[in-house]
Amino acid sequence: MPAILLSTLNARYFHASLGLRYLLANLGELQADAAIREFIITQRPLDIAEALLAEQPRIVGFGVYIWNVVETAQVVALLKQVRPDLVVVLGGPEVSHEWDRQAIVELADYLIAGPGDWAFAQLCQRIHAGNPPTEKVIAADPPPLDRLLSPYRFYTDEDIAHRLIYVEASRGCPFKCEFCLSALDKTAWPFPLEPFLAELQMLHQRGVRHFKFVDRTFNLNVKTCARILDFFLERLDERLFLHFELIPDHLPEPLKTRLLRFPPGSLQFEIGVQTFNPTVQTLISRKQDNRKTVDNLVWLRRNTHAYLHADLIAGLPGEDLASFADSFDRLAALDPHEIQVGVLKRLRGAPLDRHTAPFDCRYNPHPPYNLLCSATLDFATMRRLERFARYWDLIGNSGRFPKTRPLLLGEQPFDRFMRLSDWLFATTGQTHRFALERLFDLLYRGLVEILSVAEPAARAALATDYQASGAKGCPAFLRPAQLSASNEGSVMFGTTSSTRQARHQRSER
Repeated sequence: MPAILLSTLNARYFHASLGLRYLLANLGELQADAAIREFIITQRPLDIAEALLAEQPRIVGFGVYIWNVVETAQVVALLKQVRPDLVVVLGGPEVSHEWDRQAIVELADYLIAGPGDWAFAQLCQRIHAGNPPTEKVIAADPPPLDRLLSPYRFYTDEDIAHRLIYVEASRGCPFKCEFCLSALDKTAWPFPLEPFLAELQMLHQRGVRHFKFVDRTFNLNVKTCARILDFFLERLDERLFLHFELIPDHLPEPLKTRLLRFPPGSLQFEIGVQTFNPTVQTLISRKQDNRKTVDNLVWLRRNTHAYLHADLIAGLPGEDLASFADSFDRLAALDPHEIQVGVLKRLRGAPLDRHTAPFDCRYNPHPPYNLLCSATLDFATMRRLERFARYWDLIGNSGRFPKTRPLLLGEQPFDRFMRLSDWLFATTGQTHRFALERLFDLLYRGLVEILSVAEPAARAALATDYQASGAKGCPAFLRPAQLSASNEGSVMFGTTSSTRQARHQRSER
């Protein structure tokens, strides 16, 4: 049985922890006596603790993140209650800052604050040698990337067959956006390119066709980005799918010429816009050329087959409802495939905290530390925005409503969808677990009664979208018209699936 277990609680089964695989790759002589054990947050803490204790480890290391800290704390408490002698080591962004306020850190024996790639191995070596550190918190500096051993061979055949495969061509970020922990980085550091391409080749030969790059700024270095794109262009097939996070205002010609060559279904870009308000951008130290951002999004949408996922943040310091609405309307006019509306979170250690007092920002004291209210957005408004975000993801981002979505947005997208959102919550009292037929019926009522869309237009758009969804039922709004509709051959419920749904079965999530 392994003496060292590397563990984390992933959000879902098909996520695979890249961080744990780095730790295992760099354990040196202890690697043979170590193993990775991944769980998901929906598993009972008692069951996770039982599984770990059954292997009788001496050391258990946990990767702790904002999405798993509550559940991980319960697991650690159980482990220490049963096995007080078990050495528990914590690492990860959630516990690398403000650790003196965290119950999970009190429970653990050691905390590695910062990159654990080498620090964890050094700690384990000292424990095995009978010379454990006396200090609980170990500050770790970033290791030289050219000396870091690669984690990719520790993706198993099971991982490759059923899970997301994460890779990274660089670490860090040169930008200082204060809501992000990457603002603490001094710059971005690239991995040596040729060895990295060799690792990609190895993964490709093993059958990997879905590569999710975790680089914060994939298109920062044009030459490196172009080489990586060339690598995949030389290996194009119908199963290839690549996910990158892009800087929105940096798309030089060498990248454009390559992006034009990728076929439909092969590229997905996550593009952080966050806000178009220049005053707010300056306040949070975000450098973004809005004109170039707009031009690049327009170019990508018109000229490439890339799937565009653009991010906005609601609740940034200094931004009121009107300002956020303007950003949403401007982004909606550019027609990305998805607009991810996220509510501001105060991540532990992020420089954003300097705005807490000046803007009277009040955050949830529990994960995910979302903004509850501020000087510019009261509690009721933030709750409305949270529901807006949820309903928008359920409807606007789902890919189920391509014909209906233009009717929902009109010329004032934010105002119209907010009115629909308010009505949906007043009518149902819920934001989750809508049966598909019920959701279509609700949208029919919302379009006609709240947004004043003509009944025939609402019925026709929703009928087309329902048919394309592949559902086999029949929503109530269609039943009176079924005979006439079937005579015209316009409503036939088959088995085709949503394009976006099919994509996201591949891309995660």
